[in-house]
Amino acid sequence: MTTRIEKDPLGEKSVPSEALYGIQTVRAAENFPISGLRPLPAFVDAVVWIKRSAALTHKETGRLEGRLADAIVAAADEILAGQHRDQFIVDVYQAGAGTSHNMNCNEVLANRANELLGGKRGAYQPVHPNDHVNMAQSTNDVIPTAMRLAALATLPALLRAMDALGEAFLAKGREFDHVIKSGRTHLQDATPIRLGQEFAAYGHTVGRHRQKLAQAADWLRALGIGGTAVGTGLNAEPAYPALMVKYLRQVSGLELREGEDRIQLMQSMGDIATFSGVFRAWVLDLNKMANDLRLLASGPRTGLAEILLPAVQPGSSIMPGKVNPSIAEMVNQVCFQALGLDTTVALAAEAGQLELNVMMPVMTHNIVFGLTIVGNATRVLVERCIAGIEADEKLCAYWLERSPALVTALAPKLGYAESAKLAKEAIATGLTVKELVVRKGLLAGAELEEVLDLRAMTEIGVPGGVGLPGGG
Repeated sequence: MTTRIEKDPLGEKSVPSEALYGIQTVRAAENFPISGLRPLPAFVDAVVWIKRSAALTHKETGRLEGRLADAIVAAADEILAGQHRDQFIVDVYQAGAGTSHNMNCNEVLANRANELLGGKRGAYQPVHPNDHVNMAQSTNDVIPTAMRLAALATLPALLRAMDALGEAFLAKGREFDHVIKSGRTHLQDATPIRLGQEFAAYGHTVGRHRQKLAQAADWLRALGIGGTAVGTGLNAEPAYPALMVKYLRQVSGLELREGEDRIQLMQSMGDIATFSGVFRAWVLDLNKMANDLRLLASGPRTGLAEILLPAVQPGSSIMPGKVNPSIAEMVNQVCFQALGLDTTVALAAEAGQLELNVMMPVMTHNIVFGLTIVGNATRVLVERCIAGIEADEKLCAYWLERSPALVTALAPKLGYAESAKLAKEAIATGLTVKELVVRKGLLAGAELEEVLDLRAMTEIGVPGGVGLPGGG
């Protein structure tokens, strides 16, 4: 491999001749051989959006010569189109604040812009990574802005997956509305519920979380770009923040606005922590729903087996014919990972000092990675699990018929104590509640059918209308 020699304030270093990155990127790669993880595409896009928008802003204000600005924009457009992605090599775990990633982007854009202008890689003439690509910027306002942009750009895929999941659950709610089954609380038999009600409730849970995530994302739309080093805006012209927001809107397609207090937006990572916390709440419920699906599908002979999940792959290398709830298990694992990512975001958000939080690289990686994997898991859950779920109506009826919790409907007529005795006797004898009531002559005929109407037990009301005016 041939190399070129570049210089920075610390001295000279060899850089691969074909590299679009430069000496500061090489130093970072040598300093941080930590995980082998490269910056996520959304993070690269976000920083390149900022550099592109800055070039256009400075061209408009006359601070940057038009041909240089155009070359930076052209280089940025190549990256945004998918080229040169292998040039972003700085490990996720790097120097605080993200200076290494910022300079990696500055060097790549400068070298490619110079090539487009007829120059050579590593010469940094006429476009310099600091003087031109990074003009009026600091890592300290670029990276928190990029964090917000990357999260906002990643979120829509998750929201679309949540929309699909919510509708899939609601569709199953309608399909299973006639299936009456035993409810369960404390993993013990409880009063009847319709399988459709369970699934519709899952759908409504998804919808509520979707709404909360969209609301929390609004806090991320306020940008502190233009704050430069400590939020005061030193070296940025007065028109810069508003123009940056204008051009960032254009290139990203995102709804964005200028932040009211750039110092506050640099000091505090509270907005991203709030968003991550709302995301965490969704992950907790998603995990719970995956657990419920596994439990409802447990069996096929020694579990509940009230629903049948689609068989997507053989479940065992030793037990022939075994089929596992593989998709739900994948969702569980993704959720566990996402919860850990949120914990990292929370700890990093607390770790700032004075005018800056230097833990932004790991925060950005974790929030974007979390949104990505949970979005993908949610989409796969819809496509390869929820859409194909079937109900075992006979088994639902079988378990419900034998549930001692049906005595709850008798309590308004017989009283709590007598109903509890019936429940104990049903368990001891193996008889159903209805069989015991008939044997003992406690109720009969239409009255018995009305009180033990299973469908009616799944709606608000008092069985038989006991104690209500007009029997209602």
